[in-house]
Amino acid sequence: MPPHSDDLERALIALGRAIHEARRAKNLTQEELALRTNLHETYIGVIERGRRNPTWGVVRRISIALGLPLPELARRAEEFEQEKRR
Repeated sequence: MPPHSDDLERALIALGRAIHEARRAKNLTQEELALRTNLHETYIGVIERGRRNPTWGVVRRISIALGLPLPELARRAEEFEQEKRR
């Protein structure tokens, strides 16, 4: 069964927040992260705001650029998603 649209929206917002906070912790701008991932900086922005559903490959590129293993990025996103449900 496909996820409910509210569930997907909540998950994308949580992923975006996890990426945003990891980027800020590394003192990177969206432009710098975009250069490291070969993505456009506006695309990084819409991902961070939870407005796009990035592919697995894009999330992987971002995690590598942030020096953050994918499972850790997913764990952080899951924590933010759980906070939002409370």
